[in-house]
Amino acid sequence: MLTVTAGQSRRALVAGSVGNFIEWYEFGVYGYLATVIAGNFFTLEGQSGLTGLILTYASFALAFFCRPIGAIIFGRIGDKIGRKPTLIAVVLLMTVATAIIGLLPTYAAIGVAAPLLLTLMRMLQGLFAGGEFGGAVSLMTEFAPKGKRGIYGAWQSFTVSLGLLTGVGLVALLAHFLTATQLTQWGWRIPFLLALPMGLVALWLRLQLDETPAFKQAKSIESKPLKASPGQTIKAIALGIGRMMGWSAGGYTFLVVMPSYLQTSLHATFLQALVATVLANVGFALAILPAGKLSDKIGRKAVMVAAMLVIIILTFPLLHLLQDAQSSLMAKGIAVLIAGAAIGVVAGPGPAMLAEMFPTHTRYTGLGLSYSLSNAVFSGCAGLIITGLIKETGNLDIPAYYVVATCVVSLFALMTLRGNAHRQEDF
Repeated sequence: MLTVTAGQSRRALVAGSVGNFIEWYEFGVYGYLATVIAGNFFTLEGQSGLTGLILTYASFALAFFCRPIGAIIFGRIGDKIGRKPTLIAVVLLMTVATAIIGLLPTYAAIGVAAPLLLTLMRMLQGLFAGGEFGGAVSLMTEFAPKGKRGIYGAWQSFTVSLGLLTGVGLVALLAHFLTATQLTQWGWRIPFLLALPMGLVALWLRLQLDETPAFKQAKSIESKPLKASPGQTIKAIALGIGRMMGWSAGGYTFLVVMPSYLQTSLHATFLQALVATVLANVGFALAILPAGKLSDKIGRKAVMVAAMLVIIILTFPLLHLLQDAQSSLMAKGIAVLIAGAAIGVVAGPGPAMLAEMFPTHTRYTGLGLSYSLSNAVFSGCAGLIITGLIKETGNLDIPAYYVVATCVVSLFALMTLRGNAHRQEDF
């Protein structure tokens, strides 16, 4: 193994994290502004506001379903020519697509072309974002010092939480300082346009990177490169999806879909819903790095299995507390904080756990596909599934059923982890 300096490790951590921050900042902003975007782009003549929200989430889901395609395209490039050049291209393309959304005309201005253009930009975002996770986690874990893959990989999840928190914080500020009319007419554009300067910073940081030592070493073995069979890779990807299901579904249900659920189903105000989401994301952020560090000591399996059990046990009681009109605001705040923290404990060791499932020459692709397929189905569809089922059944417990069902599957998948997988040296 080629030697890694402390400076190289730090640069990899920052450069890998910044792209994740931008990606999830934008996806969070779209979720938090779902009701405003629905009014501007998807409220069609003769249709209810809930139908517009469902169409908004359908666009959200389409972006996620483009991620696996991006994961294949950029994953193959990243495994062939390197992590650095691929990650530079991904962050540049992702930033441009996000900024364009902030410039799009609305349905009132150009009619049905508006939702079509927005959906196209969302699909391109998803395509480019599909190449982000696999490369960023490969970069962080391949540069991680011995015994620290868990904490280094956890920074990916931590910057996800920072991106979501920045998004919700900015939307909350806009909701506070702008009137409802100003927010609807032009204020919603500001978060998307801010992605442009963020992306330029990310691009500069990634231009300073070195290629990872693991990739260099893998490319230097020219005579007999190690190759996993397609069957082995597909099996690992399927297992990775199973291990991620609960993380994906629970994370988006508690951290992104919650504002719209609180507004449309529990009749909270826009600002109340955003405050609740901030608390959930704070709990998420606070738990991630300690969980990643703990997994370096006692193993990914012990930490993640325990967290899944907690989520399964507490989801229904926490949701019923939110639904109870007699519950105090403090009790409800603690409930969403706990929900976010439980997901954070899963998300901390998660990136390193996935990275350790794949060899260097398929890691970018394998990581990206596991993550993007899981997110496409269980995150991207969360808002669509939950909102649609509540509309059809009137059952306000739908979010809890959704989270618990996916976490039960993940629990069994995580039980197949080797307890000492975090100690493997051939990485």
